[in-house]
Amino acid sequence: MNTPSSNFDWNGGERFVTTHWSLVLRAGQTDADSVSEALNQLCQMYWYPLYGFIRRQGHSATEAEDLTQGFFARLLEKNFVANARRERGKFRSFLLTALKGYLANEWDRQHAQKRGGFQTTVEIDQAMAEARLAAELKQALAPETLFDRQWALMLLERTLAQLREEYIGSGRAKLFEHLSACLTREESAASHAEIARELNLTEASVKQAAYRLRTRYREILRGEIAKTVSSPQEIDEELRFLFACFGS
Repeated sequence: MNTPSSNFDWNGGERFVTTHWSLVLRAGQTDADSVSEALNQLCQMYWYPLYGFIRRQGHSATEAEDLTQGFFARLLEKNFVANARRERGKFRSFLLTALKGYLANEWDRQHAQKRGGFQTTVEIDQAMAEARLAAELKQALAPETLFDRQWALMLLERTLAQLREEYIGSGRAKLFEHLSACLTREESAASHAEIARELNLTEASVKQAAYRLRTRYREILRGEIAKTVSSPQEIDEELRFLFACFGS
């Protein structure tokens, strides 16, 4: 479990890390097993937004799964990631640009291969992906818009999952269960007074706990975004962009 100080120092400043870019750049310089394993974890983390982009391009679910596997297999090749440059900007943009190039150059060749001729690079849950994409695939969304939305949702889900783990690990699972709705401002979220009665706490302590929960959520989210951009100055810009995706 990541500690609260993983991406922040406690003197009021963010300690910027470029985890994803560092992995990509190191992969272009070494064949170390640890780097390959870490890159495989990145692939597992980011396959869904890319799968959604491919589906919105008009490919079938079967084709999208094959192309996603093929793209990540190519990404893990040393001669591919060696061309990556951190100064190119956001990791999100790098992956999408790389995918577009891959689709343009590789589709004809891969389409000629029979089904099942692709190496499994990441575990793809096609049923889950199709269920989640069903409504948005019916809309007239540009593939890039769908990609950005799913990328944003992925970051929010990762943030919430990490926050949940922290609360469970510190014995505050019930508190998280009651307060987590406050993060999304759900209308059905119980009032502070109701939560206080349920947990045998004062209303003031519940309000303070909710404030701390939201603060930690923002910290984790900014930390996740920091891993995908090239400089601290880009964090707020990326944050605004990703939330704006839901208004597209």
